[in-house]
Amino acid sequence: MCRKWMAVLACLLMILPAGAPAEDGQDILVEEIVENVLLNDEDVEIKEESRDTSSAEVGNPARDDFIDRIVELGKKLYEDADGKRKRAHYASDIYVCKNFTVYLFRKNRDDFRMEAYPDVQLVIPNNLPAKQCRPYAYGFLWEDIPPEKGNPFEVAAQFIYDTNLSREENLERAKDFMRQVRRGDYFQMSADYEYGVGAHSAIMLSYDPERDEIHWMDSNMRGGKRNGIRYGLVQYDAVKSVEWWASAFCHKKRGATLYRLREDIIYAGQ
Repeated sequence: MCRKWMAVLACLLMILPAGAPAEDGQDILVEEIVENVLLNDEDVEIKEESRDTSSAEVGNPARDDFIDRIVELGKKLYEDADGKRKRAHYASDIYVCKNFTVYLFRKNRDDFRMEAYPDVQLVIPNNLPAKQCRPYAYGFLWEDIPPEKGNPFEVAAQFIYDTNLSREENLERAKDFMRQVRRGDYFQMSADYEYGVGAHSAIMLSYDPERDEIHWMDSNMRGGKRNGIRYGLVQYDAVKSVEWWASAFCHKKRGATLYRLREDIIYAGQ
């Protein structure tokens, strides 16, 4: 009798359509397995990866174009400088680090808006004043301007040195933070490294996971004075390791922030 029922069950399984719903007991079993991360099913993993990749490829043409224009203008200024240092001394000099990133943004913003606030011109926040940064060091925080006032950036990731952790633990957290870099991210840090001590601004170009390296562009990270006036070097597609970057801002009271354009960037008038 047992063999007879086994044969019947086998026949039913053979004729059951591939897309047919499972019985109640099977649904419960699958949910329990997935929740406990015990499922070793290659088909499920492939579907998840396929969905994520497809979503990433679609993107937002307007947002991508905005980033492309910022990057291309930065590249042009780099090429125009031709390796010569540019004046980065006075408040009006566009080659001061923050001024450089702001300039690239403002020269391209007029063609873009946020879908949620299509009538509001885009703005980029200033660095948060030193007094408002306390007890932390100045330089890795922006003013908190709401999107309805034109701020199209969101905090994508942030690192602040945690005194409750060891230096080694903080460094690992800082490296993980840097590995979240994406093209077009505006980067702010309060650093203590080979090029100086204080605030610095840059625009990230990419993270290379194979080499664990960061590509970026900026101005005045590297510079010097002539006749009492500071001149800074414009950099494009500069490359340093994740650890190099992390070591720059992994100090007590210091940190870094990645500011990323919102996903709802549209063309003005759209």
